[in-house]
Amino acid sequence: MMELGRSPVLELELEDQQQLQIRCLILTIFAASIGGTFQYGYNLSIINAPTIFIQNFINETWIERHSTQLENQVITLLWTFIVASYSVGGLVGALIAGPMAIKFGRRNLLLLSNAFILVGALLMGLSKTLKSFEMILIGRLFTGINAGVGMNINPMYLGESAPKEIRGMVALSFAPFTAAGIVLGQTIGLEEILGTEELWPLLLASCAVPSLIQLLTLPWCPESPRYLLIDRENKNKCMKALKRLRGDVDLTTEMDELLEEQTALKGQSAKGLWDLFQDRSVRWQLIITLVLGSAIQLSGNDAMYFYAVYVFSAAGIPNEKIQYVTIGTGCCEFITAVTSNLFIDRIGRRMLLMGGYSLMVGCGILFTISLTLQDKVSWMPYLSMICIFASILSFGIGPAGVTGVIPMEIFDQTARPAAYMINGSLLWINLIVIGMTFPFIVKDPRSINLTTHTQERYNSELKEGLGSFCYVPFICMSFLTALFIGIFLPETKGKTFLEISEEFYRRNFKEPVKGSCDF
Repeated sequence: MMELGRSPVLELELEDQQQLQIRCLILTIFAASIGGTFQYGYNLSIINAPTIFIQNFINETWIERHSTQLENQVITLLWTFIVASYSVGGLVGALIAGPMAIKFGRRNLLLLSNAFILVGALLMGLSKTLKSFEMILIGRLFTGINAGVGMNINPMYLGESAPKEIRGMVALSFAPFTAAGIVLGQTIGLEEILGTEELWPLLLASCAVPSLIQLLTLPWCPESPRYLLIDRENKNKCMKALKRLRGDVDLTTEMDELLEEQTALKGQSAKGLWDLFQDRSVRWQLIITLVLGSAIQLSGNDAMYFYAVYVFSAAGIPNEKIQYVTIGTGCCEFITAVTSNLFIDRIGRRMLLMGGYSLMVGCGILFTISLTLQDKVSWMPYLSMICIFASILSFGIGPAGVTGVIPMEIFDQTARPAAYMINGSLLWINLIVIGMTFPFIVKDPRSINLTTHTQERYNSELKEGLGSFCYVPFICMSFLTALFIGIFLPETKGKTFLEISEEFYRRNFKEPVKGSCDF
C-alpha cells in the first residue's frame, strides 16, 4: 500500500530539517574543537621549529643581563623547563576542568578557557621585544592549561550533545582536529612561513587565532542538553537546546530517555575525585579509565616520532628535507583519525581500540628488528620508515581518539567530569614521565649532529642505553592493553547512557538488572 500521507511538500520539509540538523552539528563540532583539542595538537607541534632560535635567545638575554655566557647544559635545562611547562599546565587544566564544567557548563568552560591561551599568546609574542625568556615559560604554562581543559571538555560536550545513533562519530570528531592541529603546527613552523629567527615570537603567538575563531562561533551553539536537564534541572532550556541541535523534529523519544536518566540519578550530586575511588558502582569504569588513560602515552607513539629524524636520515633523505617528510607523519594520524570517525558507529569502540593496539604490537616488533639490523642490511632503513608510518596509522585508528570517548560513555552524568579529570591527568603525567625518562633509555637522535657524524658513529651513539631494543617496553604495554580491552571492555555502540550504566551496575555488584545484557 502506498504512503498517501507523505506529500512532496512534507518530504521537502523533512529534508530541510535534516540539513538544518547537520549544519548545526557541524557548527557545534567545529566551534568546540577549533579552540579545544585543535589547540592541544597545534601548541604541541609549533614549539619544535624554533628550538635553536629560542635557545640562542635565552643565551643572548642572559649575556645582556649578566655579561656572562650560559653553559650548554644550563641552556638545555632552561629549554627543558619551557617544554615541560606545557605539560604541567595541561595537568593543571585537567584537574580544574571537572569542577569548572559542573559550575559553568561544558560550552561556557570552553569559552572561558580561551582567557588562558590569549594571555599565553600575548606573553610569548612579546617575549623577544621585552627580552624575557621567562615570559615564554609562563606563556607555555597558560597554553597548557587551555589544552588540559580542552582535551577533557571537548569530547564530553560533543558526546552529551549528540544523538545516540551517531554519538561515537560526533564525540570522536575531536580527534581529527587534534591531528589537524599537529599538521598545521608543523607546516606553520617551516622556514618558509614562520619558522625563522625573526618570526618565531609570532609563531608562538599564532595560537591566539583559533582561540578568537572559537570566541566568534561557539556562542551560537547551545549548552549540553544533558547538563541543562540533569545538573541544572532546567527542562525548558534542555528542550530549547535539543531543538537547536536537532531542528524542528519530534523529540519525544529522546526527551523520554533523558528524563529516564534524570530519574535514575535523582538525588545524586556531582562526584569528586575521591568519591570515584570510594564508589563501588564505578569500580570497573575506573579501572578501564586508568588502563586506557595510561596506555595512550605508554604505547610508544611518541617514541616513533622521537626516532623519525634518525630513520629518515638513514633512509637517505637529505637533512634539509626531513622537516617536510615529518609533516607526513602528522598527515598519517589525521587520515586515520578521519577514517576512525567515519567507522566508529559501525565497527564499534572496542574493535577500533583492540585493533589499533594489536597493529602497534606488530609494527613495534618489525621496528625493533629493523633497528637492530639498520647498519647491516642496506634496505632496513626503508623498513624502519614504513614501520613508523604504519605505527602512527595504527595509533590513529583507535587509541588516539577512542580513548577520549570511553569515559564520556561509561560514566553517568554525575561522575563524568571527575572521570575526565582522571583520564586527562594520566595523559599529562605520562607525557611528562615519557619526556623525562626516554632520553635515558636511548640516545636522543636529535642531539646527534647529522652533518658532522658518520653513519657508523651515528649508529654507535644511538645505541647507548637500550638502543634498538628501546621499543620493547612499549610493545609489551600495547600487547597487554589489547588483551585487557578484549577481555574487559564492553561495547557501547548504539546504547543509551542508562543502558550502559545498568550493564556496569551488573558487573560491579554481580547482580542481574532487568533489561540489561551480558558484556
